[in-house]
Amino acid sequence: MLDDRKLKILQAIIDDYISSAEPVGSRTIAKKHELGLSSATIRNEMADLEEMGFLEQPHTSAGRVPSDKGYRLYVDQIMKINDLSDTEIENIRTAMDIKINELSQIIRNASVVMSQFTKYTSMAVTPQINRSVLKAVQVVPIEPGKALVIVVTDSNTVRNNLIRIPEKVTPDFLIQVSNLLNEKLKGFTLEMLRNNFLNGEAEQLTSLPYDLMRPILDGIEDLIKLIDRPEIYLEGTTNILNFPEFKEVQKAKEFLSLLDEKKLMSEILNNHSSKNEIIIQIGNENVLQGIKDCSIVTASYSVDDYVIGSIGIIGPTRMEYSKVVSSLNYIRNKINQEILKLLGDG
Repeated sequence: MLDDRKLKILQAIIDDYISSAEPVGSRTIAKKHELGLSSATIRNEMADLEEMGFLEQPHTSAGRVPSDKGYRLYVDQIMKINDLSDTEIENIRTAMDIKINELSQIIRNASVVMSQFTKYTSMAVTPQINRSVLKAVQVVPIEPGKALVIVVTDSNTVRNNLIRIPEKVTPDFLIQVSNLLNEKLKGFTLEMLRNNFLNGEAEQLTSLPYDLMRPILDGIEDLIKLIDRPEIYLEGTTNILNFPEFKEVQKAKEFLSLLDEKKLMSEILNNHSSKNEIIIQIGNENVLQGIKDCSIVTASYSVDDYVIGSIGIIGPTRMEYSKVVSSLNYIRNKINQEILKLLGDG
């Protein structure tokens, strides 16, 4: 445990370093912050904080910079989460209040807003929507030998697939198939359809000729797999280059190469998400080498207390944690509201 004096000095150093990116010296703290302490006293306390592992001293500077341990103490005990200003709230609300009729579009838009607002790189994973319910299936004739299969879920996710069918199939037959599929499949979750209907029970649905039904059923299966596959959105990927810590070419390349690994970024988001908490991973707390100089702040969004996806911010360890946490929390709640509207519950 640090005494009150050390905590105030550590906070002053971190706040200054976040805004300046320059090592902070005792004279700077004495002049800028009304701590009632001499420069010599502050210098002694800074030496103690360095010995305890909360500060580091770059070789070329007399000043100190926070360590990962220092940032961890800062976000856990010192940092105050300030409410967003009315102007900030209005800016976010305006950016997100676009008429959107599909869940994935809500998440993509939120990712854009987060990056623009924080000036860091934003990440978002589309919902794990195997609990989504099939709302409608339509098979539309295009030309002899071709048809369009359309699947719509209760979250207004719409996917279509062009399929080949026997040329003898008539438009009237496709209308009959559409009516039958809606009667048999509407109201089932995608998970149930994938595990049961698509794994061998389709033959039992109908007495219609199976050789004519098979291409249509295969088309539906492909669409359900496509809907059920989460996507990751990254916005502001080059924002990191605006920070002096990443002016070194090799470090910037490692970071940008990591962002290209979409599956890896999806795993990071999902592993760092919690239903009620905002999770902050700082520097060396991150497993991957390419983000050892970064912090990741993540939050989840949900429906009926069921976590369906995650959003997050990745930036230098010298990030404005308070601003990131408050904006992420607001945007997360906004996503939850928009999802409820989309589902007709809000």
